[in-house]
Amino acid sequence: MRAFTLATVAALAAAPATAADVAYEIDGEGFTGYYAEASDPKGLVLIIHDWDGMTDYERQRADMLAEMGYNAFALDMFGDDTPTETMDHRMAATGALYQDRARMRMLIEAGVAQATGLSSVENMVVQGYCFGGAVALEMARSDMADKAAGYATFHGGLGTPDGQMWDGDEPPVLILDGGADTSITMSDVATFAEEMEASGNTYTIKVYSNAPHAFTVFGSNRYQERADTESWKAYTDFLGEVLDG
Repeated sequence: MRAFTLATVAALAAAPATAADVAYEIDGEGFTGYYAEASDPKGLVLIIHDWDGMTDYERQRADMLAEMGYNAFALDMFGDDTPTETMDHRMAATGALYQDRARMRMLIEAGVAQATGLSSVENMVVQGYCFGGAVALEMARSDMADKAAGYATFHGGLGTPDGQMWDGDEPPVLILDGGADTSITMSDVATFAEEMEASGNTYTIKVYSNAPHAFTVFGSNRYQERADTESWKAYTDFLGEVLDG
């Protein structure tokens, strides 16, 4: 067993040049994101949280990206007054946005505005976790798609809602999923691949054996170090391809 996990290595790395919570408003409603700035940024990453809301997990991932040379902004899809303590709370918060795609896109657009307003570089990748993965793909299918150079999801929702489709000219998409995920199943992965093949999109799917849903969440009983480490490497390679040139 290795002495250091990915989280431990990240904690020992140099701190971001700047890192702080960012309060912002949308139509008078309060939201709280988090911005981590690299010393010499080579790109920008927009992070979209899972159904727990914007937490220390997203802050840690943003710090890790800043340490790697990317500015990172973790947006808030729920707002300061939305409870997330219980499963019922989280189901209500995500369900409301799944049922109101116009609001979902409005919140994404506001997060993009915050990220690009804070960052000195605008060439951007959007990444999402679980619910946030579904949100990232919502942006990829929208008229905001070309605001990003690529999209990535970690154990994220893959379904295309009724009335939406892939046009075939969206930026590259990277899907990182667990083979033992019972929430995002291999059938879901296959259906997504079929849609992308039919549209002619550029996409990559990587599946990690025996990894359950939420396999990247540090400290949880679902965390799998091997899958987390390998998927993070695949993701950082993707960043290098689409942002570093």
